[in-house]
Amino acid sequence: MNAIIRRIEELKKEKDAVILAHYYTDGQIQALADYVGDSYYLSKIATEVPQNTILFCGVSFMGESAKILNPEKTVIMPDSYADCPMAHMADLDKIKEVREKYKDVAVVCYINSTANIKAHSDVCVTSANALKIVKALPNHTIYFIPDGNLGRYIADRIPEKNFILSDGFCHVHTSIKRENVERAKELYPEALILAHPECTGDVLEIADYIGSTSGIIHYATQSNTDTFIICTEMGVLYELELKNPNKKFYSVGHRQFCPNMKRITVEKLLEQLETMNNTIELNDETYHKANRALDRMFAMSK
Repeated sequence: MNAIIRRIEELKKEKDAVILAHYYTDGQIQALADYVGDSYYLSKIATEVPQNTILFCGVSFMGESAKILNPEKTVIMPDSYADCPMAHMADLDKIKEVREKYKDVAVVCYINSTANIKAHSDVCVTSANALKIVKALPNHTIYFIPDGNLGRYIADRIPEKNFILSDGFCHVHTSIKRENVERAKELYPEALILAHPECTGDVLEIADYIGSTSGIIHYATQSNTDTFIICTEMGVLYELELKNPNKKFYSVGHRQFCPNMKRITVEKLLEQLETMNNTIELNDETYHKANRALDRMFAMSK
């Protein structure tokens, strides 16, 4: 393994490459990456790195976002089959139907979506900035796609607006059941429950903190409490334990992992740095339209 890692470091210099990794990838990948973060951080850092090649350790929509923001750069995915099912859970015909029915609608697209869905949206959001952006939009009617759970969480906090919600979902977060969270709380009564807003509403009701992946990490790190029940993908444990070696973190159940994120291995990183086969390519129309939605997100997040 050491020989593989040394070769990766050599190829990074040869290919002028930088490695970005999401918190949900395996800890070994996070340790090897130059930058680790959630979707918002990684999309932002992709616009700031000087390297001409971005090796994106995440699922396909993340690589697409990096390419949209950096059309002149080469964006490579370690595994071309690492995809996010929820990213496809929005229907373009439904978007058209909603636009025709509600003339004041803003189509708000969670960043966990394909480039094509972004291209048919007015603005992108992440779990970290969705509340701020939707509040700031002048539109009264919001069509929030594709994640229904995050959309419902935002809608509950902005009751003055009219929300139309999609029925998309993250299979990892919806597999976290309230009864299992309550069982974990019985085992660790001193623990605080930290939940991602992609979880179902009944789980969020009993959470002590609700926030993005980076928000969960920050909250746990700043908290005086030393025991936590984590309601999100368990790849985040690597960063939580790295930053908080004296604190304890517990999962809710064995299904808290994304098999697509776990497709990414050190061996695949090496293979793609050698071959550069799995590049992200977008047509000009999709790029320009999706870029507007992402640019608006950054502008409204400031």
